[in-house]
Amino acid sequence: MNIGVIIAGAGQSKRLGHNKVLMELGGKPVLLHSLEKFLRLDSLSELIIVVRPQDEEEIKNILSRAGVNHQMIKILYGGKERQDSVYRGLKALTSSDVVVVHDGARPFVSYDLIVKLIKEIETNPAVIPALPVKETVKVVKDGYVEFTPKRELLWSVQTPQVFRYKVLLEAYEKAYQDRFYGTDDSSLVERLGYRVKVIEGEYTNLKITTREDLLLARRYLELLGL
Repeated sequence: MNIGVIIAGAGQSKRLGHNKVLMELGGKPVLLHSLEKFLRLDSLSELIIVVRPQDEEEIKNILSRAGVNHQMIKILYGGKERQDSVYRGLKALTSSDVVVVHDGARPFVSYDLIVKLIKEIETNPAVIPALPVKETVKVVKDGYVEFTPKRELLWSVQTPQVFRYKVLLEAYEKAYQDRFYGTDDSSLVERLGYRVKVIEGEYTNLKITTREDLLLARRYLELLGL
C-alpha cells in the first residue's frame, strides 16, 4: 500500500500564544518528534504538513536543520478550522491509497502504535487509537447535569487516525455538502455508516494544548532521560 501522511500544524494556539508545534521540547521542535517517526515508514509515499502562512519559513528551516528529505514533503497553508486544513491536505495527496492524519501537537506517538494502526487498515476502512475513560463524564447544559452516560462506553480518542483514502475523501466531501464540522476525522466517516475500528492508544500520547501540557511533556522527557 502507498501511505500518505497529513500532519495538522496550523492551529491558532490561543492558549499558548505561539504555535505549539514550533515550541522547543527536548532540544527540538514539537513537530519534529512525530514527523521523524512517520518518515521511518517503508510504505510512505508522501507527507503533507499543513501550517499557518506565517510559520512556513520557520517550518522549512526546521526541516533543513534536521536534514529531512524535502522531496517527499509538501507544505500547505491551513484553513479556518482544523477540518478545512486536513481537507486541503487530503486533496493534495496524489498517490496514496491509505491516509494517516495526525495532530502535530502530539509529539510522543510511538512508531509501534503507528504500525499497529496501519496493520489494522488492511481489513478495516478506518482505524483510530483511543483510551477508556477513567472518570465519570457528565453531559452538562447551562450549568446543570442533563444526564450521565455509561462510562464503560466512553473512550478518549487520539491521533494518528488511519483511513482508506477514498473513504476519507468521500466523508469529507459529504461533510462539506451537509455543512457539517466534526471534532475529529473519524466522526465524518461514521456519518456515512462505515464502522471505525478502535485499538488501544497510549497514555503517553498526550496533546499539547496548554502551558501545563507543555510542562508535563518536558517532565516526561526528563523521566525518560532524554
